[in-house]
Amino acid sequence: MLRFYDLERIEAKKRDVVERTKDFDEIYEIFKPEKSAEQADRCIQCGDPYCHNGCPLHNFIPQWLKATASNDLEFAFRLSNESSPFPEVMGRICPHDRLCEGACTLNDGHGAITIGSIETFISEEGFKKGLRPFFAKEKTGKKVAIIGAGPAGLSAATFLLREGIDVEIFDKQARPGGLLTYGIPGFKLDKNVVNRRVKLLKEAGAQFHQNIEIGKDKSFEELTENFDAVFIGVGATKGKKAGLNGEDAKNVYLAMEFLVDIQKKIFNEPRDKKIEVKDKNVVVIGGGDTAMDCVRTSLRENAKSVKCLYRRDAYNMPGSKKEYINAKEEGVEFDFYVSPKALVANENGEIIAVEMIRTKLGEPDASGRQSVEEIAGSEYRVEADVVIFALGFDTVKYPFLASNGIETDKWGGIAVDENYQTAKAGIYAGGDCHRGADLVVTAVRDGREAAKAIAKKLLG
Repeated sequence: MLRFYDLERIEAKKRDVVERTKDFDEIYEIFKPEKSAEQADRCIQCGDPYCHNGCPLHNFIPQWLKATASNDLEFAFRLSNESSPFPEVMGRICPHDRLCEGACTLNDGHGAITIGSIETFISEEGFKKGLRPFFAKEKTGKKVAIIGAGPAGLSAATFLLREGIDVEIFDKQARPGGLLTYGIPGFKLDKNVVNRRVKLLKEAGAQFHQNIEIGKDKSFEELTENFDAVFIGVGATKGKKAGLNGEDAKNVYLAMEFLVDIQKKIFNEPRDKKIEVKDKNVVVIGGGDTAMDCVRTSLRENAKSVKCLYRRDAYNMPGSKKEYINAKEEGVEFDFYVSPKALVANENGEIIAVEMIRTKLGEPDASGRQSVEEIAGSEYRVEADVVIFALGFDTVKYPFLASNGIETDKWGGIAVDENYQTAKAGIYAGGDCHRGADLVVTAVRDGREAAKAIAKKLLG
């Protein structure tokens, strides 16, 4: 260890930019064993590991880095799977620069350990060598219903199965995975990676019920009657628009309906919108990772031009820095310090432009973030054939919540106590449906912690 003086930080190699924009395959290559060991060997093994604290899952990062540097793959694999339900997923999609790598002691001057790439390597190499995560072989006779097969639901299922508790997962989509399957493009997360974890859960005894929407195809009451507990992990999928004139024009979409529609197109599944951006001028409004997913997807769908509009600058973008860099490399045009004022449609109701105004950063607001101020007289117009709003997500108010005494907070999130239990005994919730739109890793943590609370309640 401690070889940060001898070895510089190395990022995982990316596919050629011209080639990678022709398909939806992952752009990052997996580290080779020797490269992974070298990069892990840079770790200084802090007494108070900031990377561990910077990770919402509190993964045992220094320990599995040391095991990787020592070529003890089996121990590294066991450790990485101990606290995370699918480390090979989190190694690919987490904003590491804002979390573990951002907290790394070496980040100030020497370059953080390439934690995400090593995390991915450990699982992929482990699977290649025949290693498998642990699940209890003896069953307890208890069973839990999980609503939603997204990150929170799959995480809860994983940790319940480890305790010998059977799970049945009810999900409205045709395939399990939720956001992992339909919302995050394949160039960031190959769908075979998700399918492999789902297969492992099935082998451990999980039952998946797809194309089943609770409250519509199956009543919530059936679950409470037939299961020992219920976990709700339905996410926050209601997209936000900006409240502008012209938002109802044709070819104006919300980010998630766009991403889901394109993924269904790739899967050759029935599509609601049948969104097409080929040979069109696409404008995406927003600056987070979802906005980057939209612009990069548009490029791969052969848009004529792709422009991202954001009211602050690149430094203040809420998403991962690497996603912004990847988008720029691939040809996305960025226009910073701008804000939309109205959408313009033609006589057929089709979007043709976005009226914009330039902005500047003002005094910090209550959160400490600089406010955005419009610059009078700086209006201009951006040509657009398709506009996609990537401005975040709100929770969905499912009727079965109120009718079953499940309380929500003022933002519409499901209210839970310190054990993730709702106002109705035996009903638990976690992820974005509880806290509002957040990171995948926080939804995964909620699922894990809720599963632990459920197991303690059911097993004592």
